[in-house]
Amino acid sequence: MEILDQIAEAKLTAYKVFVATALDEANFKIVKARVRNGKIQRKKKVSTRPGYTMRGGKLVRMSSGERMKRKRGARKGKVKRKAKMARAMIKRKRSLRKRQSLGV
Repeated sequence: MEILDQIAEAKLTAYKVFVATALDEANFKIVKARVRNGKIQRKKKVSTRPGYTMRGGKLVRMSSGERMKRKRGARKGKVKRKAKMARAMIKRKRSLRKRQSLGV
């Protein structure tokens, strides 16, 4: 009976390790090449799990302070993007009007 318990426990621990690695692999995605600040960034792992981030190739839970700062930053970024897009749209409208008046 003890041998069966030991075998069952060994299999259970192996299964737990398998599930943990499978879950860990499922919680990130790979972002391909993109341009940021005039430079090309290549393959990068990013977390898909809320409240977690990638550090040194591992998934790590963010501290509450970091989450708050990111939330504030996202809010500021949203307002900034909206304002910049509005300015770009005004300029686009103006240039399209000018093109139309020139018959282009």
